[in-house]
Amino acid sequence: MSEQTNRCYRLRRRPEGAVVRDTDLEFREEAVPDTGPGQALIRTLLLSVDPTNRPWMSDIRSYIAPVAIGSVMRGIGIGEVVASRRDDLSPGDLVFGFTGWQDYTLSDDATDEVPFAVLPSPLPAPLGAFLGVLGHTGITAYLGLEDIGRPQPGETMVVSGAAGAVGSVAGQLGKVRGARVVGVAGSAEKCRHVVEDLGFDACVDYKAADWVAQIDAATPDGVDVDFENVGGPVMDHVVSRMNVGGRVVLCGMISEYAGYHSAAGWQGQFEILQVLLQRVLMKGFIVLDHGERFPEAVGHLADLLIQGRLTYRETVVDGLENARDALNALFRGENTGKMLVKVSDPSDRTLAREGAAGVVAAT
Repeated sequence: MSEQTNRCYRLRRRPEGAVVRDTDLEFREEAVPDTGPGQALIRTLLLSVDPTNRPWMSDIRSYIAPVAIGSVMRGIGIGEVVASRRDDLSPGDLVFGFTGWQDYTLSDDATDEVPFAVLPSPLPAPLGAFLGVLGHTGITAYLGLEDIGRPQPGETMVVSGAAGAVGSVAGQLGKVRGARVVGVAGSAEKCRHVVEDLGFDACVDYKAADWVAQIDAATPDGVDVDFENVGGPVMDHVVSRMNVGGRVVLCGMISEYAGYHSAAGWQGQFEILQVLLQRVLMKGFIVLDHGERFPEAVGHLADLLIQGRLTYRETVVDGLENARDALNALFRGENTGKMLVKVSDPSDRTLAREGAAGVVAAT
């Protein structure tokens, strides 16, 4: 890649179903922007691939405006400051924020959707952790349980998307709080990982023909907490098993984001009546609403990581040119843990400061 070239994805059409190469997202080369007063140029190192990327492409009512047609695709990433005319960002700083799906982003404190945050130096964990277990996905799991789920010792907690970035952390946090945790994942191998590597008490393969019977067998005393990442028929059955006073943490509904269930004849949740009859709290939340609590969450998660009570897995796709395929793979359930795209390597200056082991993403 030339230092004068910025590879980027621009949204050309709002997708229907899977994202179509070039028709929906165009991958192109443009000039690297000049750095003006009050601005910093940031080179993307790692890009987070998240379910929310998909609704950002759609023109639907949401917590944030959709990506405009013709604009660079919105995305969260970690980058290195390569030039700066700002007092708060210096060349060599590693930062977290909305880098977009591109090699370079121009950060302007007056116009950034969310301010970039400088990562600690030296790094206490590999760089990828700050997009996963110590990043927005881990924070999502922590806040969802602290504020809504509140699992108690002896209660039963179900986590959908249990092998994914948020679900894997949420289930482990539930175990730390003393709950019996049942995961739901999309293959026998993922279920093995969830139980043997992450420490869940049980895991149900939702692709198995007998998944309903599996859920019933795994939750003989009903369900007290549902940490919901997927939605769809599995959520409906879990809600039908909620105990009096149960809590549903509505974190995500990935099955609905691209209209897959609608295309298959799915008509929505049917067991909502049980929310009333069992006096269940069901609450949705968006992690970006709680920026002031990120340090609290990261501190708690980092302590557990250091103690060996929290583990994580990453699926790393190499090359910005493959980000579009990585998003489609995420919706097909081909990842285990956090889905990342490696865009570039840190500079020699940053490697010398942090140490190579401190910035390398796990694979």
